[in-house]
Amino acid sequence: MNEGDFWVFGYGSLMWRPGFDFIERRVAIARGYHRRLCIYSHVHRGTPERPGLVLGLDRGGACKGVAFRVAAARRADTIAYLRERELVTSVYLEKWIPVRLAGDTRVVSALVYAVDRAHPQYAARLDREASLRLVLQGVGASGPNPEYVLNTAAHLDELGIGDKDLSWHSRRLRTPETTPA
Repeated sequence: MNEGDFWVFGYGSLMWRPGFDFIERRVAIARGYHRRLCIYSHVHRGTPERPGLVLGLDRGGACKGVAFRVAAARRADTIAYLRERELVTSVYLEKWIPVRLAGDTRVVSALVYAVDRAHPQYAARLDREASLRLVLQGVGASGPNPEYVLNTAAHLDELGIGDKDLSWHSRRLRTPETTPA
């Protein structure tokens, strides 16, 4: 794993704000994982006192997202950047998993940040109304939580990737009568 170009799989904000240089970007699917609003955000989209809710890559199902191919020369810098961004509270586990590139039969090993179900910030299975209240209240170092959900949903729509849960949240966030709790 320490030689050559490598892949990073994004399923949330990494899709629309990777923050690192890449040489190729492809829609990809990770089997055995699904995207879910399941992490209480204490830094990027909320605080410990008023947590937001962000996406995690959780066990089970399948997740379509974006795979970025990163040049070998950028490996150390890219991984250092991703660790600083994604491991700030250790709610994510750094893993290498197989992902299949869309329109291709290739399966590549990709670096991902999957949720740690044993971490106190793991939100387990909140109902949609409870998760919407958390999204509405969340503001953190990276901005308002609704912006994160809306940007992710819009990017998935642009890519033709359906996500019923994020679509529901996006519709509710754009509804004028939806106000912070």
